[in-house]
Amino acid sequence: MFRYFSSFILIFCTSLLTSAQEQSTTKDTVNYNEKYGIRVGIDISKPIRSVFDDNYSGIELVGDYRFYDNFYVAAELGNEKITFEGDNIQTLSNGSYIKLGGDYNAYENWLDMQNVIFVGVRYGFATFSQTLEEYTIYTSTDYYGVNTNTEDIESTGLTASWAEVMVGIKVEIINNLYLSANVQLKRRISQSEPNNLDNLAIPGFGRTYDASEFGAGFGYSISYMIPFYKKARN
Repeated sequence: MFRYFSSFILIFCTSLLTSAQEQSTTKDTVNYNEKYGIRVGIDISKPIRSVFDDNYSGIELVGDYRFYDNFYVAAELGNEKITFEGDNIQTLSNGSYIKLGGDYNAYENWLDMQNVIFVGVRYGFATFSQTLEEYTIYTSTDYYGVNTNTEDIESTGLTASWAEVMVGIKVEIINNLYLSANVQLKRRISQSEPNNLDNLAIPGFGRTYDASEFGAGFGYSISYMIPFYKKARN
């Protein structure tokens, strides 16, 4: 009898615990509708830099579309003018670029929040020109003075491509309006070069270096989501 009674008590306690867990789960689970749509905006760091940096002018439009749970397709489209000033040379790179890829949101939002902590990849492609604005001819003696050539030599129809890894955040400050910040690590894949000169800067990629195929960048953007539909989620 003691054994049967003990078994009954164990089964009863187990049933109570299971019922309590089910009630807790029922109370903690909420069904709500989550927005899906396209988010479009502008990288505000580039116009700000254009105001304070005489050697730079640029604009970039940004956008992404959430197509499944935490996955987004994303793109950036921009134009830049970058003046490079070295010890003996000055060049101007001028052109447009596009970056295409996707983002993954690694952040689990609270109810009715749609903030994003993302990791993304991009493929970038640029078409541009490079103008050699000024260069100094090296001589082993200063007897004849410094020989500086200021005649513009322009090379057009240049192209470049690169791969990019991006990490950043997007925060919804008010309904459907987002602020975003990101950092980028880039690796150059291909480029066409002017005769007898390297590409010292590439629109969309930034500054280049002889000893490395890598580059880096950052961005701060403001964007607005245009909701297309809502999807139920627990």
